[in-house]
Amino acid sequence: MNSRQKMEYWLKNDYFDSDTRDELNKIKDDDTEIEDRFYKDLEFGTGGLRGIIGAGTNRINKYTVRKASQGFSNYISEHVENYKKKGIVIAYDSRHKSDEFAEEAARVFAGNGIKAYVFDSLRPTPELSFAVRYLKAAGGIVITASHNPKEYNGYKVYGEDGGQLPPDLSDMVLERVNSITDITSINIISKEEAFNKGLYKVIGAEIDNKYMETLEKICINREIVLKNGEDFKIIYTPIHGSGNIPVRRILDRIGFKNVLVVNEQEYPDPDFSTVKYPNPEDEEAFELAIKMALSQKVDIIIGTDPDCDRVGVVVRNDMGEYLALSGNQIGCLLMDYIISQKKKLGQLPSNSFVVKTIVTSEMANAIAEYYGIKLLDVLTGFKFIGEKIRELDEKGDYNYLFGFEESYGYLAGTDVRDKDGVVASMLIAEMALYYNSMGVSVYNALKALYKKFGFYMEAIESFALEGKEGQEKIKIAMEKLRNEKPYVFGSFRVNAIRDYEKGIRYAENHKEKLELPKSNVLYYEMAENCWFCIRPSGTEPKIKIYFGAKESSEEKAGAKLNMLKSDVLDIIKNYLQV
Repeated sequence: MNSRQKMEYWLKNDYFDSDTRDELNKIKDDDTEIEDRFYKDLEFGTGGLRGIIGAGTNRINKYTVRKASQGFSNYISEHVENYKKKGIVIAYDSRHKSDEFAEEAARVFAGNGIKAYVFDSLRPTPELSFAVRYLKAAGGIVITASHNPKEYNGYKVYGEDGGQLPPDLSDMVLERVNSITDITSINIISKEEAFNKGLYKVIGAEIDNKYMETLEKICINREIVLKNGEDFKIIYTPIHGSGNIPVRRILDRIGFKNVLVVNEQEYPDPDFSTVKYPNPEDEEAFELAIKMALSQKVDIIIGTDPDCDRVGVVVRNDMGEYLALSGNQIGCLLMDYIISQKKKLGQLPSNSFVVKTIVTSEMANAIAEYYGIKLLDVLTGFKFIGEKIRELDEKGDYNYLFGFEESYGYLAGTDVRDKDGVVASMLIAEMALYYNSMGVSVYNALKALYKKFGFYMEAIESFALEGKEGQEKIKIAMEKLRNEKPYVFGSFRVNAIRDYEKGIRYAENHKEKLELPKSNVLYYEMAENCWFCIRPSGTEPKIKIYFGAKESSEEKAGAKLNMLKSDVLDIIKNYLQV
C-alpha cells in the first residue's frame, strides 16, 4: 500500500479510535503530511523507537506502541528462558502521553502472558535499568524521548542485563515488529483483566530505596561531604522532568543539605514551558538557574533532562561569570576525579578500565594513559558502554570504573547499564565540594587539566533534514563520502578514514580491519593533530558532524578548531545539498 492507502485503512477500520480518525481527517488533503506520516514505520535507532506524537505509522501513538510491544514480546518469548515468570519492567517520564503509552505496552505484554512491572509514577531512565537487574526481569522499556522537543515521545528497549539492546539484538526486535502486518491482531487485554490474572504489578518505593542504597555506595569522599556538605550551596534543575525527587534525595542522603531548586522548573511539565528544548546540552535551558545563581552567589549549577539520564553543569569562572561546561569537559573532570581519588584512597582496583565513545574527547585517552588505566573506545550510543561492562567486568577479568559520551551521559558503578543522571549529579556535587575544600573551583580544576594534558577542544554541528526528502539527502551524502574518499578538506589533510559500515580503516597506502561493530559512521583522522566524524543520528532526523583539535594553548586550539569546522563544513554542505 502507498501512504494514502495506509491512511485510508486507518480511517475506515474501527480498530482505530475516533480521536485518531479525527486527526487524520484534518490532513486528508495534505499529500506531503500524509506521505510523512505513512511512508515508513518508525525504526529502532541509537536509542530505540522515537518520533513525533500523532496518528500514522511514522508517528508514535498507542498503536505503534502496541506494535513495538508485540514485537518485543515475540522476541522475548524466543530468546529469554522463563520469560513469563521474569516479566518486563516499564517506566515513563513526564512527556505527553507517557503514562498512557506505558499502560498500552503493559496491556500488550500481559496479553502475551508476560507480567508487567509498572512504576506508579514517572521515574528516571537509569532507575528502569536498575529495576530490570534488581528484579531479574526478562527486559524493560521506558517511554521517553529524552531531551527531544515536546512534540516527541519514544520507546527505549532494555535487555536482561539492564542495558539498551545492541544492534544485532535490536535488529531482531525490529524484524519481529516489522513482521506484524496486521496491527489490529495484536494480543492485548484490559488493565483490569491483567490485574486479575496477576500480570500487572505496580512498583515504586521498594525499587526507589534499593536504587538509593546502591548509589550511595558509589560516593568516594563521603567524609568530606558529611563534614562540609551542609553549607555547600548547589542549584539544581530537573527541567520539568523525572530527576526532581531522585537527584534531590541522593544529594540529601549523602550529606548535601543546601540544594536550591529552580522553582519554575521543579515539577513535571510535558510542554517544558520555560525552555525551547529540555536539553541540558543547551545553555539556554539554564537561564533561570543562572539568574538564581547570580543572586545566591552559587558556584555550581546541575541540570538533568526529562528522563534524567543526561546532566549539564554550569560553573562560575574567575570573573564571576557563569559558564556552561561541555559534555566532554564534565566527563574528563569526573574521570580524572574518580581515578585520582580512588588511587589516593587506595580504592583503585587492579585491571581497571574506562570507556568512551569514538566521538568523545581525546583528552580522556591522555588521562587514562597518565594513570595507567585501560581505555576502550566504542561506537556512539551508551548501549556499547554497557556492553563492555558485561563483556569485561562481569567475567571478573577487568574492573569498570567510569564511562561517558560527549552528549552529556556518564556512568559510575555497574548496577545500572545506561547513562545515569542521578549518580552523575551526586558525583559532580561531590567533586565540586572536594575542590572547594581545597580552595579550588571546578572552573580552575578544568584549567588545571588543560595545563596538564594539553588543550583539547571539541565542537559539534548538525543539520536537521526532516521527512522523506531529508533522509534521502543524508543517505546520498554518506554514500558519496564513502565512495569518493576525499583526503583533503580545505587546508587539512586526512591521514586515514575509518569506515565503520564497511569495517575498514583506509590510509593512503594500505587498509586494515576495524574491530568495532558495523555502523553508518565515517571518522577522519587528520594530519594536524585533529579529527572529525560524521554520522546520521539514530534518534532524530539529523546528520551530525563532530570535531576535535589539540594545541598547546586555548587560543591556538580554538583557532584550529574553527578553521577545521569551516573547511570541513564547506565541503559537507555540498554533499548534503544544503
